[in-house]
Amino acid sequence: MKRSAYVLLALGIVSVAMAFQIIKTSLNVTVRDELGNTVDGAKIQLFENEDDYNGEKNVVAEGTTDAKGFYRFKEIKAAAYYVIVRKGDKDNSGGGEQIGKLESKKLNKVTIVIQ
Repeated sequence: MKRSAYVLLALGIVSVAMAFQIIKTSLNVTVRDELGNTVDGAKIQLFENEDDYNGEKNVVAEGTTDAKGFYRFKEIKAAAYYVIVRKGDKDNSGGGEQIGKLESKKLNKVTIVIQ
């Protein structure tokens, strides 16, 4: 009897904790080169609109990929972003790289190729 009461109590605590869990909108970016290899040290910039993207101003968020070509933007607005990725003489230019609108309170993922 005591054991089942403890199990029910534990399940209740877990349920309440999950109900109040705050999940933030985030974006995982993987950068690859034209051969499919991941690129470390690539600079990533996010812009909310095309004018800012074209003028490379008003950067919303930026980061640099790790040794595995990965960077995570945490707690960002659920929006469609224009993205510039550069490393050395390689970038993702060529027509306005825009990612689809991020899903709110989810972990979103995108892979960007630079050449």
